[in-house]
Amino acid sequence: MPFTRRQLLQGTGAGALLAGLGRHALAQGGTPFETARFITGFAAGGTSDTTCRRVAVAMQPSYAKAMVVENRTGAGGQIAVSYVKGQPADGATILQTPTSMLTIYPHIYKKLPYDPLTDLTPLTLACQFDFGFVVGPAVPASVKSVPEFLAWAKANPAGANFGSPAAGSTPHFIGALLGKGAGVDLKHAAYRGTQPAMLDLLGGNISGVSGPIGDITQHLSSGKIRILGVSGKKRSRFAPDVPTFEEQGIHNATHSEWFAFLLPAKASPEVVARAHAAAKAALAQKDVIDGLATFGLEAMSSTPAELAELLKSDTAKWGPIVKQVGFTAET
Repeated sequence: MPFTRRQLLQGTGAGALLAGLGRHALAQGGTPFETARFITGFAAGGTSDTTCRRVAVAMQPSYAKAMVVENRTGAGGQIAVSYVKGQPADGATILQTPTSMLTIYPHIYKKLPYDPLTDLTPLTLACQFDFGFVVGPAVPASVKSVPEFLAWAKANPAGANFGSPAAGSTPHFIGALLGKGAGVDLKHAAYRGTQPAMLDLLGGNISGVSGPIGDITQHLSSGKIRILGVSGKKRSRFAPDVPTFEEQGIHNATHSEWFAFLLPAKASPEVVARAHAAAKAALAQKDVIDGLATFGLEAMSSTPAELAELLKSDTAKWGPIVKQVGFTAET
């Protein structure tokens, strides 16, 4: 990411000005909505849904008397993005999405039903997080590291598989890169969010899952799963005993991700300022920060301009990676 966490949390002078405009907008006729909505493309119980619900509570009642979270799942998050694209840009409908739908999908879908750069208005980052690779009952207990799993998968092709929250998502590519680097053909199964994948993992229906660390750690108490590695540049504070991929000699799968809030295109500066101020204030609340941390998410905010720049830079970054893996929506 081109911005440090401190920079994003503090914002720039322009960000302070924008926040001030937002407070002004609320004071000058910014009557709270009766109902405003967060739209997420993933199932209830996962990290995307949790982010929406935590922030929604914090934005009531100043931004809206009622903040509703709608889970419009399907097509790897595309349905939610496409839905928001067609909504009025009045601030009453806010998209929450992982980066994959905005920065990776343009490289894998020839006819994406939306253009992330023209059909949406950046609002703010919400959080960032790392991914974990976890195995379950289908994998022998003797397998305790990612290299050991890859060796086992190579010797047992019937079990050489993993699930992820969506085809073409960052965790999908992380799993594919792990297999590609070891010369193992890991079959991928796409789910409508990490939680459905974790249920199949716990049931022994798939061997592994690549997903947000917070979606994984909440299942550790079952005693049926074990995290073999994490994708960050350093160990996750949410799983400090788990080595990174880099520590295990794997150098091609180090990636983190962010969630963001966006409005439909052509939102006015006043609408953007108001929504940005409300979301930024919510993300700075201690109960929101602590609540997201329980799911392995590190809360942060940004200015709309910073998020717009991040969208462009990450889209450029993923192009060569997608080409290396060789995945498209038609493969």
